[in-house]
Amino acid sequence: MPQGQPSVVPEDGLTTRQRRNRPLVVVHTGIGKGKSTAAFGLALRAWNQGWPIGVFQFVKSAKWKVGEERALRVLGDSGEGGTVAWHKMGEGWSWVQRNVREAATSEEAAREGWEQVKRDLAAETYRLYVLDEFAYPMHWGWIDTDEVVSVLRDRPGAQHVVITGRNAPEKLIEVADLVTEMTKIKHPMDAGQKGQKGIEW
Repeated sequence: MPQGQPSVVPEDGLTTRQRRNRPLVVVHTGIGKGKSTAAFGLALRAWNQGWPIGVFQFVKSAKWKVGEERALRVLGDSGEGGTVAWHKMGEGWSWVQRNVREAATSEEAAREGWEQVKRDLAAETYRLYVLDEFAYPMHWGWIDTDEVVSVLRDRPGAQHVVITGRNAPEKLIEVADLVTEMTKIKHPMDAGQKGQKGIEW
């Protein structure tokens, strides 16, 4: 694909411009490091284009302060690019009013997050959705993959969706436009080294 030129031009009736601007479903999966990092790299590009961005973290703890979150929140508040809304399952989701004692289980919280994503897709709230670690709730059977595929296939407008996580279901991979599998060749943890600032968070 030299200089961004496709190797095949399908006979789908679309103009070059229509095909170029078609909204994508992107999946980053595999056991290697960098799935979320790559998704947040796309978010930086989207911010630069002035797109509204919605980040939904489905697994990571609310106590885990990732560098990408701080950077994208600052950029989103800067008024120079797109807006950034950041939601964490570990915080009980920002739209759910609930007493701490009535906190949902992880499975219920994942379902609540997916319900909000569906509402936002229907309302065309964001131009880019980062569904971080969303492959896990599907893999665990908490969220129905067939429903996810149907919603993504029928989403209105020009909304791009990026999904990260190991073990992405085959049905999700089939409906996706871009799938990257991160493959581990070597990792410092294999040699007993723990994660470090600036690399893991």
